[in-house]
Amino acid sequence: MSPFEVSSHKLWRRYRRSQVMAHLKAHRAAFVCAIVLLLAIITALLAPWLAPYNPGDLSAHDIMDAELPPIWQAGGDSRFWLGTDGLGRDLLSSLIYGLRTSLAVGFCAVLLQLVLGVSLGLAAGYLGGWTDRVLMRLADLQLAFSSLMLAILALAIVQAAMGAASYSIWAPWILVLVLGLAEWPQYARTLRASVMAEKQKDYVAAAELLGFGDWRIMLRHILPNTLSPLLIISTLQVAHVILAEAALSFLGIGMPYYTPSLGGQMRDGFEYMLSGSWWIALLPGLTLVLLLLAINLLGDWLRDTLDIQHQDGPSL
Repeated sequence: MSPFEVSSHKLWRRYRRSQVMAHLKAHRAAFVCAIVLLLAIITALLAPWLAPYNPGDLSAHDIMDAELPPIWQAGGDSRFWLGTDGLGRDLLSSLIYGLRTSLAVGFCAVLLQLVLGVSLGLAAGYLGGWTDRVLMRLADLQLAFSSLMLAILALAIVQAAMGAASYSIWAPWILVLVLGLAEWPQYARTLRASVMAEKQKDYVAAAELLGFGDWRIMLRHILPNTLSPLLIISTLQVAHVILAEAALSFLGIGMPYYTPSLGGQMRDGFEYMLSGSWWIALLPGLTLVLLLLAINLLGDWLRDTLDIQHQDGPSL
């Protein structure tokens, strides 16, 4: 075995025997949610190989195949297991690629939130003074408005400035940027409170006496002891961002129509509900609900588990 395989095997064996894994196995609902989320991530990563068709290639679809029902209903076609949408696109392929879009936007936006929130929260909590006052007033100002309202306003301005053609090219990254900038105050305020409590402890005073710089103390000494609330917030924020992206796409200001997303598919299928083509909107909606339920339940389990570990005492 190569050194990488040996280290990976040791890491997996250590994780499998850890207290977190024991708690996960004991909590059946969380264990099922973890499997569902893992399968969703694997499906999203392998979308080009798992999807029967490429829903982004409009030239490969036949409008005569539009609104075909799922295979288990009368009139279904064996080529399209879950039926087709109003443009004749395979719904199963659209769901797989839509799942990929939702997860990519969710994880990337939360990563941006985490970087901004941690940096500003550490600076506000540890440095204090005018740095704390300026950053927290900025956070208060942003929290006074709904994040979804800010996202709608920002996307409307960006689309008007860039034009539809340019926006459609950069839409995923613009969504990541807008949703990431809209939610950083939650991380900053939570981390600020934790840092203000941690910096009163002896190990911080010892690090200051040794002459360590502010950022070294914040990143290498304080931050590792404040990770628990950040993990919980990040898990729940992934679900929040995925729902926000779906809502924006449903409103028509998120992903462009030819880029599959769960919210966009629900928007496209909504007008076909009264004509009897219920599967075009219902199946993406069920996929979104299942994904959000799995992430939220996993976040609740993670919060309970970390609270128990915190009550038992920090590990050295």
